[in-house]
Amino acid sequence: MGEKKKFSMFSAILTVICVVFVAEAAAPVAAIGNSQYFWWIFMMVAFLIPYGLVSSEMGTTYESDGGIYDWVKRAFGRKMGTRVSWYYWINFPLWMASLAVMIPELLNIIFGIELGLVPTIIIELVFIWIIVAISFFPVCDSVWILNGAAAIKVFLAVLIGGLGVYMAVTRGVANEVTVSSLLPSFDPNSLSFISVIIFNMLGFEVICTFAGDMENPKKQIPKAIVIGGIVIAAIYMFSAFGIGAAIPTSEVSTSSGLMDAIILITGKETGIFIAVIAFLFMITLFGNMISWSLGVNNTVCFAAENGDMPKVFAKRSGKNEMPTGAAIMNGIVASVVVIIAPFIPNQDLFWAFFALNLVMFLLSYVPVFPAFYKMRKIDPNTERPFRVSGNDTVLKLYYVALPVVLLVISIIFTAFPLSFDAETLAATLPITIGAIVFIIIGEILAAVCSKNSKTA
Repeated sequence: MGEKKKFSMFSAILTVICVVFVAEAAAPVAAIGNSQYFWWIFMMVAFLIPYGLVSSEMGTTYESDGGIYDWVKRAFGRKMGTRVSWYYWINFPLWMASLAVMIPELLNIIFGIELGLVPTIIIELVFIWIIVAISFFPVCDSVWILNGAAAIKVFLAVLIGGLGVYMAVTRGVANEVTVSSLLPSFDPNSLSFISVIIFNMLGFEVICTFAGDMENPKKQIPKAIVIGGIVIAAIYMFSAFGIGAAIPTSEVSTSSGLMDAIILITGKETGIFIAVIAFLFMITLFGNMISWSLGVNNTVCFAAENGDMPKVFAKRSGKNEMPTGAAIMNGIVASVVVIIAPFIPNQDLFWAFFALNLVMFLLSYVPVFPAFYKMRKIDPNTERPFRVSGNDTVLKLYYVALPVVLLVISIIFTAFPLSFDAETLAATLPITIGAIVFIIIGEILAAVCSKNSKTA
């Protein structure tokens, strides 16, 4: 048999960009207004840097397919490990469903065909099960998709930023720039979108689950995270400026994505240019889901093999050892969501699914930073190829407390209604109820898996 294909350094960096940079989530942040620039810069310093460095240390010190589940379990035990793996997994099919509902809209832009309810659902299901099928194969077999999607994401971000600059120069900025407008907005509606900024920065740990496919993971992981993080920060800021400069804040809604931004900037809803951009954007959605599915599936399968998730997630392919059980469960849950979606009263489906996925996703990261600190204390003698620098006070405040506080605040602003008018309650209560239901399921799983481990 030939030698197993390995990730190159360049592919590792592009994979980080493909995983972390979320093109469809960039536009909703623009709904914050000019203060988005403050929040982008603040979150890069207060969250992106400590998160990237913590992921580098933990990923190179504790190499496994378990990712954040493995890190948290080592620090806090089985129950917390089960909670993290459950939150981390359930977010993915919800996210996949939120992107699936965008596919028919993109096809409508490309081909100019209005689809009925049944064809729409069928197309959404095809998108979901293509992702499932691709995730049956090793990441190196899909590296060309990930690299291509990363390159397209950078191109689209630069394009929208460039269009915004052009619009600002030729027509003036869409949102008047004043000192007060650049200061942070503490309006509840604006603060609810800050969680999207944090979401846009998550995913560095996914590259750690690909360690077995790398030539030299102990060197590649930190380099890929640092270089990829710098590139991601730059393209986020540039695309955010483009959207903010060209589109009035009042015209950007929670369901606005990159395509809506392009249409609003150019003033065109059809044409070859718009169709090409829609096609490229659709490719990035496939790239997003493929890269994340491989990381999430490895994590939850590893947890199931250790008895901390249901056995169905532990099923692997007899041919290539890929976690097929987790992949199929992704498809089943996402399929159920898109089938019932037309009957959900809140028809801002992208934001409804995306916000719920966001809450569960952020919850899975809350224990990661305390786990990093605790492992430093209880496992000081293990070699750390990459080590976060700083004294004990810096570690506790900057690398643990600050990221955790930001995560908790973001979860509260996203999951709970900040006012009690009918419109806010209609938009937020389904997210609140959904989050509570999934947390209760996680507690039941943690109790059952812990009991089974004691009786095994």
